[in-house]
Amino acid sequence: MQPARDVQRLIEIMAALRAPETGCPWDLEQDFTTIAPYTVEEAYEVADAIERNDAADLREELGDLLLQVVYHAQLAAERGLFGFEDVVETITRKMIRRHPHVFGDETARSARSAKGQWERIKAEEKAEKAALRRSSARLDGRAAGTGPALGEHLWLDEVPGGFPALTLALKVQKRAATVGFDWDDAAPILAKIHEELAEFDEAVESGDADAKEAELGDVLFSIVNLARFHDVDAEAALRRCVQKFRTRFAHIERSLCAAGSNLKDASLDEMERLWVEAKERG
Repeated sequence: MQPARDVQRLIEIMAALRAPETGCPWDLEQDFTTIAPYTVEEAYEVADAIERNDAADLREELGDLLLQVVYHAQLAAERGLFGFEDVVETITRKMIRRHPHVFGDETARSARSAKGQWERIKAEEKAEKAALRRSSARLDGRAAGTGPALGEHLWLDEVPGGFPALTLALKVQKRAATVGFDWDDAAPILAKIHEELAEFDEAVESGDADAKEAELGDVLFSIVNLARFHDVDAEAALRRCVQKFRTRFAHIERSLCAAGSNLKDASLDEMERLWVEAKERG
């Protein structure tokens, strides 16, 4: 089999990797759940390539991300749920429907600013999605209607659960705030953070691992709330902090190497001194 520019070749490769008798043993062991973390990771690597302004890496990472789409579609096809062509049809229909001012007739084009048009389109999509969920099988093979409250649609269901935790917390809080469930100022948020920190201390003293995780989650959720109140993107702020840490730690490593030492042999005092030096350099 030879590489090609046609996406059909990628679909063929994926099918070959999943062929029961001749496929790749590792690929044959995978399912939606085991592949999902790789899908998220590839999306992050696309974002990283863009952030680094690396066109060569971006081309490669977009290919890796496309493979993830093909992989999940192959898994779905094997279960008789849908195929790659159905994925393409669904997104093309959505894009055409959401842009009547581009793809519609003259009436739609002239009405592109009509109030309520976007809301109407979204409402139609929600209704169709709800009907599809009622009539289709689940990823685990069970029939539609099984599992807890499959047809129920609650306010926070508008927020997909696959975002990184900090981003997910932000989106959930914003959604709740649209119906008035929000703080009026920062003071009670700060008080809540101190309260949650105290509860985390209690969990640490108790030695209860589950309680520690739960209470630290409350602390992080409250901090995201504080960031949101002050118009700070918690995800971006933490990424900036991590990058700063990496830069300063790189200074420690390079300085040690220049002095004929290394990270494993250096003492904590040596590394702390170099850390302060890196911090002073900005």
